[in-house]
Amino acid sequence: MSTTNTESVLGQELTPSQIYDLNQSLLNEATDVSRPLIDSLVPISHLRKEYENGSKAFVDQIDWLTEHGYTHIRRARGDGDCFYRALSFAYVEKYPDLTHLSTTPNLLESVGFQRLVFEDFYEVLEDLIKRVQAEPEEMREVLMESAFQNPEVSNSIVMYMRLLTSSHLRSHAPSYEPFLFHPETGLQLDVREFCEGWVEATGREADHVQITALSRALLIDVDVAYLDGRVRSSEEKVEFVKLRPREDPEFAPPATTTEATETTIKTPTEPIVLLYRPGHYDILVQGEKEKERGVQEGEGQAAEEAQAHEEKK
Repeated sequence: MSTTNTESVLGQELTPSQIYDLNQSLLNEATDVSRPLIDSLVPISHLRKEYENGSKAFVDQIDWLTEHGYTHIRRARGDGDCFYRALSFAYVEKYPDLTHLSTTPNLLESVGFQRLVFEDFYEVLEDLIKRVQAEPEEMREVLMESAFQNPEVSNSIVMYMRLLTSSHLRSHAPSYEPFLFHPETGLQLDVREFCEGWVEATGREADHVQITALSRALLIDVDVAYLDGRVRSSEEKVEFVKLRPREDPEFAPPATTTEATETTIKTPTEPIVLLYRPGHYDILVQGEKEKERGVQEGEGQAAEEAQAHEEKK
């Protein structure tokens, strides 16, 4: 889209076609093979500058995110694997724990994947998490960036996440099949066709079904912020889709009271947040003060629920 054309729509609500053209021109840069597979954190103001001459709606959405404490983004290369790569990085960064992850190879085997197919991919992820655990916290970011910028390591982790997503979908086929459609033709697919063509194959973009499935397979909370250029109310200019598998009785982990389990399982205190632009995912990061406030609010709510539970006894 040329500068003249983008300036002509400044301050106006864009049509779907204009939104696509604007995003495509910017996302073409994300597919550049010289861009790191996972980049370093940058202020969200960098993203704002990219939209300043294109759409006031996008700029307003970025300003709204900034006002609500989202101060930085971590970009992923736009190669069709950006969702899996971004979520994997954020997962290892936030929850460097193998308690639940170590059980996931059993899921892959239960739906028919041979261990020989996936064990190397899993071992790369497992080894990285162990190395992250062993590093001082202030050194973990450097280690993770180096690992995820290494194609062999990064792509192995992406492949395991794709197979894990597929395994979850296959093991819960009745729950998902009503929502499985060919992204290009719109024809309904069965779970095997969908997984083989649009989950297990590298370079295939992820949509809501894949995001939901992987969050449930990993038992992690995920928020997806939609930067889509749509004009919404002044109260909430950015739509957040929030996935909370631990609150779903079908997918929540079984309740346990053993001392050993209580000391090993780490309950996430905050969700992974991804920034979605049509066809692309990056990691969205809150500032430290906002994260601390969110954790405190969560702890306060948990304390209130515990007190209410005790009062009912």
